[in-house]
Amino acid sequence: MSKLTPMMQQYIEIKSQYKDAFLFYRLGDFYELFYDDATKAAGELEITLTKRAGGDDPIPMCGVPYHSAENYIKVLIDKGYKVAICEQVEDPKTAKGVVKREVVQMITPGTVMESNMLVEGENNYIGSLSHFEDGSFVIVYNDLSTGENRLALMEDGWDSVIHEFYHQPVKEIVISPSLPEDMQTQLQERLQVTVSYQDEVNFNAEFRDLSDNLNDERLMEAFSRLLNYIQRTQKRSLDHLQPAEVIELKQYMTLDMYSKRNLELTETIMKKSKHGSLLWVLDKTVTAMGARMLKKWLERPLLNQVTINRRLEVVGTFLDAFMERENIRENLKSVYDLERLSGRIAFGNVNARDLIQLKRSLQKIPEIKEALGELRTPEVDNLADALIYPEDTVNLLEQSLVEDPPLSVKEGALIKEGYHEELDKYRDASKNGKQWIASLEQKEREQTGIKSLKIGYNRVFGYYIEVTRPNLHLLHDDRYERKQTLTNAERFITPELKEKETLILEADEKSVELEYDLFIEIREQIKQDIPVIQQLAQVISEIDVLQGFATVSEENNYKRPTFEKGVFAVENGRHPVVEQVMKSGTFVPNDVQLNNQNQMLLITGPNMSGKSTYMRQVALIAIMGQTGCFIPAESGVLPVFDQIFTRIGAADDLVSGQSTFMVEMLEARHALRNATADSLILLDEIGRGTSTYDGMALAQAIVEYIHHHIHAKTLFSTHYHELTALESTLEHLQNIHVRAEEHEGNVVFLHQIKEGAADQSYGIHVAKLADLPDELISRASVILEGFENNGIKEGPEEEEQKETAAETTEPEEAQSDQLSFFVEENNTPSKPAKLNNKENKALEELQNLNILEMNPLEAMNELYRLQKKLK
Repeated sequence: MSKLTPMMQQYIEIKSQYKDAFLFYRLGDFYELFYDDATKAAGELEITLTKRAGGDDPIPMCGVPYHSAENYIKVLIDKGYKVAICEQVEDPKTAKGVVKREVVQMITPGTVMESNMLVEGENNYIGSLSHFEDGSFVIVYNDLSTGENRLALMEDGWDSVIHEFYHQPVKEIVISPSLPEDMQTQLQERLQVTVSYQDEVNFNAEFRDLSDNLNDERLMEAFSRLLNYIQRTQKRSLDHLQPAEVIELKQYMTLDMYSKRNLELTETIMKKSKHGSLLWVLDKTVTAMGARMLKKWLERPLLNQVTINRRLEVVGTFLDAFMERENIRENLKSVYDLERLSGRIAFGNVNARDLIQLKRSLQKIPEIKEALGELRTPEVDNLADALIYPEDTVNLLEQSLVEDPPLSVKEGALIKEGYHEELDKYRDASKNGKQWIASLEQKEREQTGIKSLKIGYNRVFGYYIEVTRPNLHLLHDDRYERKQTLTNAERFITPELKEKETLILEADEKSVELEYDLFIEIREQIKQDIPVIQQLAQVISEIDVLQGFATVSEENNYKRPTFEKGVFAVENGRHPVVEQVMKSGTFVPNDVQLNNQNQMLLITGPNMSGKSTYMRQVALIAIMGQTGCFIPAESGVLPVFDQIFTRIGAADDLVSGQSTFMVEMLEARHALRNATADSLILLDEIGRGTSTYDGMALAQAIVEYIHHHIHAKTLFSTHYHELTALESTLEHLQNIHVRAEEHEGNVVFLHQIKEGAADQSYGIHVAKLADLPDELISRASVILEGFENNGIKEGPEEEEQKETAAETTEPEEAQSDQLSFFVEENNTPSKPAKLNNKENKALEELQNLNILEMNPLEAMNELYRLQKKLK
């Protein structure tokens, strides 16, 4: 291997400290990457891979221009990589040997600050996870772009940690290297996030003000881990970080990862997009801050009825005051992202245009406050009182910065005239000097008679007098001092011109330097007001979300709900998303009645009839109500649900290698273990992932377990019509069905919920609607008729008749009438073989099982054990 140059030795030394990041190494106007970084980056960024001369062993190399590096960095960050920015930290003109370079910032998926890498209406969270000897965990969230810090103490085991992280998606998770390997693997594979490491958890006194309300050592250690990581990677001021807020999880409805996904609260299951989600329907906010707050509210509905009603009261006030609400909306449209502007001010990457945006945003506060004051209700008055106008900040910005400043803060033209006396002097000297030069040009033209004579400037030669070759004979030999010869002209200077040049250039240079210093001074002054601006941002966000609720409620005819413990009584309820994607007026509304007497609804009806839509709309109405929004119904009385559990839709979990049925059982187990009498459970087609009798047994056992032990409000949809007989034995269960009618051989779905059980499933009709081949449909109809004639499909009444008949029949004849899945060509069931001793013993064990005392997973395990015994 060839000997490395001093510069490459420097590169290798710096890279050794940032092994998990791409090192963007500054060389002139480019960031260069070498070795493995270059090979990998060239592929990810689709740029040319070259080689740096290195004798017999050339070094792989690629690079990107520094002025457009942000775009390339964004590509890498979006793919989950980290980028370390290595800059020259000394002047190459004065450097001895290799120019000193240092990593000035590490950009990671969770620490992005550049606006083009952030999504306006979404938080960009970095999280940390700390594990303690008592089995507890602490999760910390930070949004570096807004300064938000939130902590949650998790004492319910590892599953609750995974659900929480899924609930509040993060781009990066910081952990200790000592976290157990299986947990690290699950974080990476199940959550698909960038995992980073931070061992140092000693508290930094610099952040004392952020931790005043942390009174638990575990919280302090976890918070310190994340702050130390952020400080280590960002290497700059973090003055915008807000005091830590402890998330009291018991103050919010629990929505596990399954429910958030199945209900499509913030994104759709299939396309992972906002369009088609509840957030898409409800988002009538007009500020980026409001959009982020709305998403937080939907992810954490409230349990405190007083706070819920306070929100509903403001929504109602806005709804009744159209003109005032529109006035507020118009003013909010002029309010920029105060949270992220605050972050950029503290971070030091704000420019003059950002500060003008801040000024214009703050100038809207008095108008918004005045509009709120016109509504004259206590709840709205509280919001108005919280809008503190930072007049000194606005005055400073108004007096100091021009209205349309350039993007760069290092080229002047930022500061208004009259703001700073010394700056005005420099500008005057520069302006007068340039006027003198213009006068000199006119005078020299007149005195020499050369009309094309001009005075120009370039950075190499400064100011000069230029005369074209045909006019040189008009000059006296001693009039000017020759400076430069061109092809078609000569350039000259005079002592007087040189003197003015020095004066002008000195004034220009000092003016630009002073403007930059003044800008930094202004920025530092405004930094002192960041807490005030952040508090304003919170209030503005809340006003924005609540006016958005009022707007969407008016547009879609939502009504204010009331709350009563144990009662869910909704008249003409609608699915808020489905009705938006259907033609106007075509959605069929339905009532929902759940109370302490009728706690469970067993829903039957054909596929495509609307069972899942009905179930989901119950959950979404509850979430909307507890978020503080009006609901899609004619009227509604709601309980305050502590948790919502859903098992809707079939999907394999390919990442963890689990089948549809196992996913179904895991989701059911999670609900059964954690639900309370104040919870809502939605179970759709439980048991369909296994054999008919296994599935039916599990479904019935689950229904009975919820009924006897949990007492949660439950909607249970099924195709097992045999389960409808449970209405006669379970006092708190009621049968309902989705109405469908058959017309001229075709099924017509009416999407109406009626009391009682459905009479048939219409499965073949649905297949016909799906346009399966006619020959296939005809054959399925024949097979179905055969099954029905031979007892394959039996309801509870037929089963009772068979048992009665069996009592007066010889044993062998009774056995021949048992159900069989094996139908011969003549549609006659095949005779089962006699049971041997092993089979009789297994049957005896099965008869002795107390299924009512088992949970579904235990029942499944017993069935599996017996099945294995018989094999």
